[in-house]
Amino acid sequence: MTIKLWHCHNARSLRALWALEEMGLDYEVETMPFPPRFMQPEFLEVNALGTIPYMIDGETHMTESSGIPLYLVERYDKHEFGLKADHPEYGDYLNWLFHSDATLTFPQTVYIRYTLLEPPERGLQEAATDYMKWFHARLRKLNNHLADGREYLVDKRFTVADIAIAYALHLGETLKIDERYKPQVRDYLNRMRERPAFQKVVNIGAEDSAFK
Repeated sequence: MTIKLWHCHNARSLRALWALEEMGLDYEVETMPFPPRFMQPEFLEVNALGTIPYMIDGETHMTESSGIPLYLVERYDKHEFGLKADHPEYGDYLNWLFHSDATLTFPQTVYIRYTLLEPPERGLQEAATDYMKWFHARLRKLNNHLADGREYLVDKRFTVADIAIAYALHLGETLKIDERYKPQVRDYLNRMRERPAFQKVVNIGAEDSAFK
């Protein structure tokens, strides 16, 4: 069966879409306006959470944007995009994968809610600014890691950890909260976005995007 992915332009589902394209897997993508639980409420019949990404692969249903690329590596033996458990940098690899969403994208999603989704009269701009500062502070680990000029996060090669982290940086730029990116971080982001797979999928669903 073909993998099916529900996606919104520049949302976290871009991690899964990018991974699918990099790996050359057969997939079908259904695009929706953001946020789908409000803009396309029938999606709740597919995913009760109303969140994206949502991926179906046979009997497997997944909702986590950092978990899906890891699943694809392991399920389809695409370890050219990942590390095996006996690799000395395996712990770093997993840490970057989950750091990408739990530490970097989390404050971004709160920022999105308070700037794009909540009515201005609620007066939540100050809270949005605080979460923007949180995102900047949480970049410290990445700033230090890339300071030695390395091209990729682990094993001197591209992995799904790079997809996960680069997406968070890409979203920060899309939201115009990237003014504090260090030169090594901006260079890293630009290198990742030069990849043909990213270029092929980044504009999918742009016509319905909330992120201009």
